[in-house]
Amino acid sequence: MGCVSTAVAQHERQVLGIIPLAFTVNNLVGETYGKEIKVATMHERLLTMMKLLDAFIALPGGFGTLEELFQMISWTQLNIHSKSIGVLNINGFFNSLLSFFDHAVEQEFITQKARKILISATTADELVDKLQAFRFEPDPVLSKLKWSPSSSQKEKLDLTLHL
Repeated sequence: MGCVSTAVAQHERQVLGIIPLAFTVNNLVGETYGKEIKVATMHERLLTMMKLLDAFIALPGGFGTLEELFQMISWTQLNIHSKSIGVLNINGFFNSLLSFFDHAVEQEFITQKARKILISATTADELVDKLQAFRFEPDPVLSKLKWSPSSSQKEKLDLTLHL
């Protein structure tokens, strides 16, 4: 993340860092550029990203990168958001993951429509073009889900004891 934000700042472009407070202890994230939003948790980081960003791009990374990528894909599939999601497949880094997704489609664990949620390209220009062209087509069943706070409130249970 630091290399990307440094390069962006050096080219006089906007940088927005959404950083969990735990990462700010002992200067774990290093020097920051541009605007910085500190959040309490990783989940709050994802929610903030979802609200503020136009698209999500994953670069080669570890478990944290994959966790955030899968979360965003799941949220798209569940119709929580409809933003473009892409991976910059530098030197084939994501080839095995993309093959796994294709295998999951063949085995009917992922629908072909859901597989199209994740966009892949080997160059930044190609990825941006694909992300801009992306139009999410929600699943007819999942599109009926309502994610507003009022719709997620559970009905109260009647716990009255009748003798």
